[in-house]
Amino acid sequence: MNPVSELNAFLRAALVTPVPRDHRDPPAVLRRRRIVTVLTLLVGAALLGWSLRLEPGNPYFYLGTTALAATWVVGALLSGPLYLGRGHTRSGTSYARPIVQSLALGLLLLAIFLAGALLMVRVPSLAGPVNELLDHARFASLPLVLLITAFNGVAEELFFRGALYAAIPQRWTVLATTGVYALTTVVSGVLMLVFAALVLGLVCGLQRRVTGGILGPAITHVTWSGGMLLLLPPLLQIVS
Repeated sequence: MNPVSELNAFLRAALVTPVPRDHRDPPAVLRRRRIVTVLTLLVGAALLGWSLRLEPGNPYFYLGTTALAATWVVGALLSGPLYLGRGHTRSGTSYARPIVQSLALGLLLLAIFLAGALLMVRVPSLAGPVNELLDHARFASLPLVLLITAFNGVAEELFFRGALYAAIPQRWTVLATTGVYALTTVVSGVLMLVFAALVLGLVCGLQRRVTGGILGPAITHVTWSGGMLLLLPPLLQIVS
């Protein structure tokens, strides 16, 4: 097997070539989606900004991040129907739930971000805010933070690649959901978090376009975010 050809085929199947489907909302459902998503975005952005500005170790951090995840989930469910989606199989002749494909994509994304962290650590103005953000994991219960991180990852995909994606005209879905997702992290004041949201949002948006559902993006998101939480702090400690 040619590794370059295999990687190219994998990326095309995961991020480029859509799986056939027909999910069309009637006008009434579409109007409801748009109203619910706007209201949810306002509440979610406020909760995210408040949570990330809390001092590390503050017990209200748990409350804020859990409330944020609940906001995304409730908004997504109230907006209308959501779909799991299907991905291309290895043979290319049939379709299945995109589980293995999404795990692989999440691990690939994780490896790229960890490699980028080796460069970021040499720029104090970038590394400092990231370390402060990671203090929420260092000074808190790691299993609990990991659980909340996974819950938030699924919740964000339910909303941004589920409800919001379905509320936007098809021509602009990937770019619009990526931009809105990144804008919600601006309130954190952490430049690298905004950059991560742009990259993750674009990858998950392309996955949503290919699979037609939220399962693939959710698996990729949780794989990436859980890996970053577990591996980034010790990596930064080793290289700094």
